[in-house]
Amino acid sequence: MTDSPRTLLVSSALPYANGSIHLGHLVEYIQSDIWVRFQKLRGHDCIYVCASDAHGTPIMIRAREEKITPEQLIERIAAEQLDDLQTFGVDFDNFYTTHSPENEELVSKMFERLRDAGHIYTRTIEQAFDQEKQMFLPDRFVKGTCPRCKTEDQYGDACESCGATYTPDEVINPISALSGTTPVWKESEHYFFRLSTFTEPLRNWMQAAKLHRNITAKLAEWFDAGLHDWDISRDAPYFGFKIPGTEDKYFYVWLDAPMGYVASFLNLCRQRGDLDFDAYWDKDSKHEVYHFIGKDIVYFHTLFWPAVLEGSGMRTPTSVFAHGFLTVNGKKMSKSRGTFINARTYAKNLDPSCLRYYYAAKLGAGMDDIDLNLDDFVARVNSDLVGKLVNIASRCAGFINKKFDGVLADKLDDDALYTEFAGAAESIAAHYEAREFSKAMRQVMALADSANRYIEQKKPWVMAKDKALEAEVQSVCSQGLNLFRALMIYLAPVLPDIADDTRELFREENWQWHDSAKPLLGRRINAYKPLLTRVEQKQVDAMIEQSKPAAAAVAEQNDTIGIDDFMKIDLRVARIDKAEPVEGADKLLQLTLNLGDSERKVFAGIKSAYRPEDLVGRHVVAVANLAPRKMRFGISEGMVLAAGPGGKDIFLLSADSGAEPGMRVK
Repeated sequence: MTDSPRTLLVSSALPYANGSIHLGHLVEYIQSDIWVRFQKLRGHDCIYVCASDAHGTPIMIRAREEKITPEQLIERIAAEQLDDLQTFGVDFDNFYTTHSPENEELVSKMFERLRDAGHIYTRTIEQAFDQEKQMFLPDRFVKGTCPRCKTEDQYGDACESCGATYTPDEVINPISALSGTTPVWKESEHYFFRLSTFTEPLRNWMQAAKLHRNITAKLAEWFDAGLHDWDISRDAPYFGFKIPGTEDKYFYVWLDAPMGYVASFLNLCRQRGDLDFDAYWDKDSKHEVYHFIGKDIVYFHTLFWPAVLEGSGMRTPTSVFAHGFLTVNGKKMSKSRGTFINARTYAKNLDPSCLRYYYAAKLGAGMDDIDLNLDDFVARVNSDLVGKLVNIASRCAGFINKKFDGVLADKLDDDALYTEFAGAAESIAAHYEAREFSKAMRQVMALADSANRYIEQKKPWVMAKDKALEAEVQSVCSQGLNLFRALMIYLAPVLPDIADDTRELFREENWQWHDSAKPLLGRRINAYKPLLTRVEQKQVDAMIEQSKPAAAAVAEQNDTIGIDDFMKIDLRVARIDKAEPVEGADKLLQLTLNLGDSERKVFAGIKSAYRPEDLVGRHVVAVANLAPRKMRFGISEGMVLAAGPGGKDIFLLSADSGAEPGMRVK
């Protein structure tokens, strides 16, 4: 080992206690776990903590729907999440919850320190309010069109398309995600954190943290736009911690959620008794603290979080590492295509080690998205892990077990080749340290190719037929097994389960990174057991089918509806009182429909077939009970019936001109 011992604390972003772990989530936990395992293998004191993110309106609403308490909900979901993560080899030193006494203690202390230092103030703001549900709406419960890029169906605080951040009152055509109604704006007094005064401290931290260029580029945009003060409070009803000294104000989840990292560590300190909490979190701490996150929450972790830590007198993170999103077969994960795959569904069909390796083979240090191409997944796992890696051990161990009573030779056949493998340790370690896992995997697999070429050239299965060559067979196979062992030490952070089985094969209790420097000779090994089997296409197909919603599976088999479904449709005669083009739309006309007792504004894609002036006064058939639909250009309050292939061949279903608007069509 060439680097001196270090003391590190690592966290992954907290899984929200409102749903299952899926393959997209696993990118981050596997990435974090690989890095932590590598640090421990190097001999460093590295602690890995996480917690279930347990607060917020979605938790409260789901608990109501299930007729249980929020505490019961988060306890159940957190247990399921931890079980799924452990199935994929993610090994936390502590997995806790943000709904904990430690977290309430820490976030309250942080708030009081910020307030006393003048970093907190109150002001009255207008906030989105759902009149039907009688509650203020969190930013993410307001949806609408992004004010920057005009992408529809975006959250009220950030756009997933262009990455812009904004406030709900800037959203175009906002609607409540709870009721589908248009929110009103009501006044409420809130607590704000003066983020705008932390520009210089944040710039200094950014330099010291040596953030990846992807993050610094994003930060530069936010600095140029000017930092805005943060609303850190929420109104009742809310599931979370009350702000000290208030009756109906709660901490915004983004204040207590990152504090969950610290609270999880504090809980671990109290469990163990040998950890000094203050030594890690005091302002002058010499220990290293790292956060692994997704690129969608960079804003919170590189602006808000280090600023509140700085303002409350705590240490800031050593650095923050962000990764990109996961696509499957080149597209966003999709439930209808069966590519929105839960961790549990994958584990029922495939070995988690395979996914850990595939992710490692794709991951770099930046925020580029990674694609899980399922055909490539099958080919790469079978080629690299089975055809190259495990093949080395399976070809050599049998001869050692059968012909030499499981005892390795006293010397290697090719010392220079083993020296080449041992000499790669520091280069591979540098890739791991820099989170360039794909580069590490390429280097390891290049060595695996070299090992297989050596075995192919020596052909021990041919030599074994000649008794005079027995000693050489033992030496060659011992060489092969030692090359395999070195590769498995390098891959232990990625393939912990296979590494465990490999240590059992070699009768070793544990490994350190430097153990690859010296081969095992003259020692007895255990009988070889298969370490990994090939991935079959039918396993992948089964996983995809199991990931499709039940409703989608039924729809594929039966596209019909029953008479009861049809009877729900309320068809009425409507008179077109007004028809006009829609600015910015190529195909749409906005129709004002008279239904006798009401008037509806409807968007219809019939511009290519009808001039607006020719439609005024025409009687058409309209669906009167269709729920309003938010579109880019406004709200469409119904539908007119038409048929045809498109273009100029669109034919409105007309009603008798003598019919009165509002009459039912039967």
